[in-house]
Amino acid sequence: MASVKEKVQEVKTAPRLGNDGTIRRFVQENYKHFNAAVVGDAAQAWVDLLDRGGKMFLAMAGAMSTGELGISLAEMIRQGKIHGISTTGANVEEDIFNLIAHSKYRRIPHYRNLSDGEEQLLFESGLNRVTDTCIPEEAAMRVLDKRMVALWQKAERDGKRYFHYEFIYQLIRSRELESRYEIEPRNSWVVAACEKDIPIYTPGWEDSTLGNSCVAELLKGSYRSLYIIKSGLEQMEHLVHWYKENTKDAPMGFFQIGGGIAGDFPICVVPLVIQDLHQDCRKWGYFCQISDSTTSFGSYSGAVPNEKITWGKLESTTPRFVIESDAAIVAPLIFHYVLNT
Repeated sequence: MASVKEKVQEVKTAPRLGNDGTIRRFVQENYKHFNAAVVGDAAQAWVDLLDRGGKMFLAMAGAMSTGELGISLAEMIRQGKIHGISTTGANVEEDIFNLIAHSKYRRIPHYRNLSDGEEQLLFESGLNRVTDTCIPEEAAMRVLDKRMVALWQKAERDGKRYFHYEFIYQLIRSRELESRYEIEPRNSWVVAACEKDIPIYTPGWEDSTLGNSCVAELLKGSYRSLYIIKSGLEQMEHLVHWYKENTKDAPMGFFQIGGGIAGDFPICVVPLVIQDLHQDCRKWGYFCQISDSTTSFGSYSGAVPNEKITWGKLESTTPRFVIESDAAIVAPLIFHYVLNT
């Protein structure tokens, strides 16, 4: 049986595609039926939404940053195709991990065949595995959390409070990490979001590496309280104001990768405003989910979109799509379709 060392391969950077409409033409010419047809329909409906002045909100679960979705997602953000984001804390930090430690990542294509002993060896080597890719503990996680602790301490000294993504933006704008960049920053979706200054909501981010570190540093005495970081409820309050402002003149679409809290948190803003706040606002003007969850009893991730009509999130006329596939394959295709590359 091959050893872990023999199974490990260096992560390779994917080639960049040219701006010649190749992907859009390919999808239009080949994706005509079944699940493939939905890919083209959803992508074209996104283009149509933007063409009539609409905006798009991205909800992203899964380990898409470690899957290097930033290669295509960053350009979507830079070109104004995405206007707000809700994602897991893991996706935010893992985009930065990849930015500063890419050369030390390890890819294990035969991860399904690893023994328990081989998994233990990866752990002892400081390599935390996400499916076929190992994130280096010292070069990525510990480099970033040291910088974040300094920002959290400064906020307490200054009597300031910020959202999680605002701390991340402070670090990027300080340029302190630039000497450590190991990929082109144009391939970092968090850097792109920082440049465009769009909000990144991170509901439940405490289950991420940085969230764990934040609590650990409190227990160590690095700061006196966690009040420096604005809560999930405050994120929802911010989202209400942001959504109402950004949908005054045109609809907002909702593009969802995976399920869970990254999607359920932001989509609830509409019924919150209409049913709880008793104010008028637009319902989501487009909905698409890429998911590998099958329709099941009581599952949000596996709920079909028309169920959301009953919760006041979508209109009966809202264009809506479910793409049952791997987002690592489908999302870049849709992004390049929208970019007309």
